[in-house]
Amino acid sequence: MALLIAGLLLFLGMHFTGILANDWRQSMIEKRGAGTWKVLYSAVSIVGFILIVIGYGAARTDPVFLWAAPVWARHLAMPLTLIAFILLAATYVPQNRIKARLGHPMLAAVKIWALAHLLANGTLADVLLFGSFLIWAIVGFAVLRRRDRHNGVTRSGTLKGDIITGVTGVVAWAVFAMFLHTALIGVSPLP
Repeated sequence: MALLIAGLLLFLGMHFTGILANDWRQSMIEKRGAGTWKVLYSAVSIVGFILIVIGYGAARTDPVFLWAAPVWARHLAMPLTLIAFILLAATYVPQNRIKARLGHPMLAAVKIWALAHLLANGTLADVLLFGSFLIWAIVGFAVLRRRDRHNGVTRSGTLKGDIITGVTGVVAWAVFAMFLHTALIGVSPLP
């Protein structure tokens, strides 16, 4: 469990810098340069991610159960993750109205993904992992939306962008649900 916690602190700690410590982040970029900051950010994030994977994997071998997830929660996780994949696609597809409306669809995707997994899983490791990501995404979304409003940021989208976003999200979700989740996580999300 210690590796999972250390990984979460490193990974999410770095990802919180642009949200909660933006002035410090900017001063680091000014002092060291954007390239150095990107290398440092990436290195710490990668180490954190590796520790999360190892720590979560180890915690799954000797789980501490906090509750038994009801069957309905496991079924609800599927459509919630579909929405999360569409929101994730909206992050990268240019000129879509989802991104225009939400501003930060990746954080919205992480919120829904984390909530879906919290509903469907009841171990201490699940609460630490998905709960931490849920808190990060909630705080990040609120702070960045407020910053966008303060800075007068506006975005626009088109029907073409919406269609590409939807198709990309659905296809990515289907591939992940049918093949990759079992291969990478070791658990089939399908009933």
